[in-house]
Amino acid sequence: MPQSSKWLTFASCVRCCVVATLCVASSPYLAGCSSVRTDGEVVDRDPLPSWRSGASRDALVRFVARTTAAESSDFVPESDRIAVLDQDGTLWAERPWYVQLAFAVERVRVLAAAHPEWEREEPFASILKGDLRAATAQGEAGIAKLIAATHGGMTVDEFRATVRDWIATARHPETGRLYREMVYQPMLELLSYLRANGFKTYIVSGGGTEFVRAFALERYGIPTEQVIGSDPKLELATNGARPEVRTTGEIDFIDDGPGKPIGIMRRIGRRPTIAIGNSDGDLEMLDWVAAGDGARLAVLIHHTDAEREWTYDRASHVGRLDRALDRAAAQGWLRIDMARDWREVYPAAR
Repeated sequence: MPQSSKWLTFASCVRCCVVATLCVASSPYLAGCSSVRTDGEVVDRDPLPSWRSGASRDALVRFVARTTAAESSDFVPESDRIAVLDQDGTLWAERPWYVQLAFAVERVRVLAAAHPEWEREEPFASILKGDLRAATAQGEAGIAKLIAATHGGMTVDEFRATVRDWIATARHPETGRLYREMVYQPMLELLSYLRANGFKTYIVSGGGTEFVRAFALERYGIPTEQVIGSDPKLELATNGARPEVRTTGEIDFIDDGPGKPIGIMRRIGRRPTIAIGNSDGDLEMLDWVAAGDGARLAVLIHHTDAEREWTYDRASHVGRLDRALDRAAAQGWLRIDMARDWREVYPAAR
């Protein structure tokens, strides 16, 4: 289901909705362009430089323009402009496995010395042997044991610090890039572009809430309170000098599939204007947002770029896109074809 300082920040963005005809020649309704003064001249900057010109890009900017122009019949007040985005496969890469699973596997290796029994107990034994296929074959029960052993027993602050330390150096097994640099540059630009036009951006992930919160602000510019994920059970520990909220390692709420609209309603309290996902796990969220009154936009990111990333959809074991792909075609949702629509995939290497 992310990018140091690589994404474009638009603190001084001009909210030039419909009148932004000079920002990019191919996008006549490009809202939120930024104006930069250089040597006395004002130069318009393209807020979406990693997006190729075409129908998909134009559909995005036209939607933003017509929902932010006061004279438009589709105008949405700024207080109601909400965009929800999945994370894995939407904001950063999810193959060959989810990043949080990679974190849990590494935690088993780190903690193994204190748990000699793990050499005989699954899924830990398979992980320590390097047989991840056998480890994941343990199913939901095995994953639950893995999460409990690697995510529990810490304060929330300790857990987030552990995640931040790991993600600062952990590398993707196939690309060699840092996991935190396996974010999609076009999506970072889109996040900034939406915020420049008054949209409040939320992550709605099947991954763990506290895992994503550990890096959401740094990677995506999204504060912790705007992260909605699968919630761990928490408890208040008061047996020390200082009360602390701790993780138990158990799962309290699964924010995936039908859980996503429920999680959004619990945390935001209303139906968003824009929803972006990439898999069947996002289907109910996309369906629910698209069914709202007034202007709504449902967007699917389709992994079609075998050269720069991966090609997968209907038969994938990670990020399966089958029912949602059919629904997108039937309902006219916007489908972003990575190979066709993205000029760049990842941020430039530092």
